[in-house]
Amino acid sequence: MSPKQPREAANLFAAAGMEQDAPRPLPDRLRPQALSDVVGQDHILGPDGALTRMLETRTLGSLVFWGPPGTGKTTVARLLADATELHFEQISAVFSGVADLKKVFDAARARREMGKGTLLFVDEVHRFNRAQQDSFLPVMEDGTVVLVGATTENPSFELNAALLSRARVLVFHSLDPLAVEKLYAHAEKVEGKKLPLDAEARAVLVRMADGDGRAALTLAEEVWRAARKDEVFNAEQLQDILQRRAPIYDKSADGHYNLISALHKSVRGSDPDAALYYLARMMDAGEDPLFLARRVVRMAVEDIGLADPQALVICNAAKDAYDFLGHPEGELAIAQAVIYLATAPKSNAAYKAFGAAMRAAKEGGSLLPPKHILNSPTKLMKQEGYGGGYEYDHDTPDAFSGQDYFPEALGRQTFYDPPDRGFEREIRKRLDYWAKLRRERGS
Repeated sequence: MSPKQPREAANLFAAAGMEQDAPRPLPDRLRPQALSDVVGQDHILGPDGALTRMLETRTLGSLVFWGPPGTGKTTVARLLADATELHFEQISAVFSGVADLKKVFDAARARREMGKGTLLFVDEVHRFNRAQQDSFLPVMEDGTVVLVGATTENPSFELNAALLSRARVLVFHSLDPLAVEKLYAHAEKVEGKKLPLDAEARAVLVRMADGDGRAALTLAEEVWRAARKDEVFNAEQLQDILQRRAPIYDKSADGHYNLISALHKSVRGSDPDAALYYLARMMDAGEDPLFLARRVVRMAVEDIGLADPQALVICNAAKDAYDFLGHPEGELAIAQAVIYLATAPKSNAAYKAFGAAMRAAKEGGSLLPPKHILNSPTKLMKQEGYGGGYEYDHDTPDAFSGQDYFPEALGRQTFYDPPDRGFEREIRKRLDYWAKLRRERGS
């Protein structure tokens, strides 16, 4: 908060000054008091940052802050209210309903009549349903509130288009190691003591924070609590003390889809090392190995296909091996399948061929196959020409009759076009040979 404008006391204890004696977590004690103190978001708060430019003009429109936890979204919203002399009102979409919103809007209208604007900070704004999100539109349009919503989810998918069209999205980045180090240096200055870690352990602590400033300071506080006098921890001792913080990973959130996309594209790009890295990231975060095994099977049919027919066999075998062995031994089978796929020749010819055939089937409607390949179990059907002129391929030279099997109204189509790679090189030769025979036999 700004020293020029002390914030109203949150409760009677704070008003009486009793709150000062209550223990406060390190992240709360080190909360930035000015926008210039916020680390890791220079693209927003630096000299040419988006918010810096807004504040220079003394105008602030509605905003959506999108970024991972612990990157300063709530803090920046509070400091924006101070900088623009707006009343700061905070609600959480997790705990608020329609009635709560009505009270907030009514209070903001009354405040506006007294000449005071309101910055309404909505944490987890994506948790509101469509109707609740729509309720913000009138008060945003008439200036009753300046909305600042915070979300860890992609606003394009989680927020109404109408709300998004009235707000600017600002992306908050995970803190890089340099920003986390700045937090630790500031914490050491405030606490008046160094973190009891050697250089390697300190680097490990930075990595454990996983780009989350709040988590970084919480971890630092745990280290100080655990250290005896003059004790300095190495990396191994640090991991034992902290019992390693679990990676931030929500299986329904962007991180999940980002990593599975990275895994799939690394396999497609024939980079086994990158593929193994993303596989390990997901497994380390607690992803269901059977989900990964299913995705690996999909990669085999979508990106390798008939360039290496063994790919699908190996991926199904990896799934069966995990079912049989379980955790952790079975995970190696999935890793082996990922390496196989990444190093296999690539082809999406079968994938594209099936898509093209599906389009033709939908567009063509109920076309009758040519009569010579229809069954003729009754006398009437034989009289109608069903089955007439059919050549049994095994009785023809090269076991290839060259007959046309497409509906007459559709004509002959080409869907499958195998590349000259892997096993499909052999398939290409066969198709070219059969096309030659078909031309020679006049079909």
